Amino acid sequence: MKKNLAAIFVALVSAMAGLPPGAGAEGVKAGDLVLYQAWARASAGRSTTGAVYISIHNHGSAQRLLSAETPAADQAKLHTHLMKDGVLRMRHLENIEVQEKAMTELKPGGFHLMLMRLKAPLREGETFPLTLVFDKAGPAAVTVKVMKVGSMGPKGPHHGTGSGIHNHDEKHEHGTGLHHKHRK
Repeated sequence: MKKNLAAIFVALVSAMAGLPPGAGAEGVKAGDLVLYQAWARASAGRSTTGAVYISIHNHGSAQRLLSAETPAADQAKLHTHLMKDGVLRMRHLENIEVQEKAMTELKPGGFHLMLMRLKAPLREGETFPLTLVFDKAGPAAVTVKVMKVGSMGPKGPHHGTGSGIHNHDEKHEHGTGLHHKHRK
């Protein structure tokens, strides 16, 4: 718990000091992981929930995302969307597998972090700290950028719009997908 609070404190101090947000184009390193482009959509109306999305590039062995914490909400839970009987449903997950030498994307319509009981509405252009906890890499502090309502996220080398597994070479040419496997 002390490590998690320390990570949140570092993210808060960085945000207040006007430093570049974590999980941007350059990424935040945590062990063998690099975390890119953490973002959320602005709150719609009086909604007390939100979702966070992020790309996780694993340069090492498989591990799991176990939990997340943020002072922006009472709880941050790991979720996914599943199609059942023609209806898209959300499902709570105990963890999210981060495959060996692969890219795992938390994105709309797939894996995401559900923020429960927001302390204040998420407003476009603002940021907030988030700590992700991994079984091997431990806690990793990032800064989440709030984008407009209905946004599909940042465009760039670490966010796609498709699903499935996409192979790529060591030059880090990323395509679309939930998981990107490295070619050997």
